[in-house]
Amino acid sequence: MVRGSGPLLKSAGAGISTALAEILVCPLSKQPLRLCEKTNSLISDTVGVSYPIVDGIPRLVPADGKILDADQHFNPPEAISTPQKIITSHLI
Repeated sequence: MVRGSGPLLKSAGAGISTALAEILVCPLSKQPLRLCEKTNSLISDTVGVSYPIVDGIPRLVPADGKILDADQHFNPPEAISTPQKIITSHLI
């Protein structure tokens, strides 16, 4: 381990930066993802899938995504006018 890297490793599990979250897109829909700090995940409002962030690394493999229930799925105001479609063939 490199000297001084301890603080970096300790904060790695805390999540990802908002700057990184702003440029990441859903691997299925290619639409922007929303950072949810409560669940430490990235959420695709377009397809209703949540991708976990593990040790500060987003797991954007479709097989790692979890389909959100209707009560867990939150559409921000700008996404309400977008038609919803669920792609499940890549999640199995």
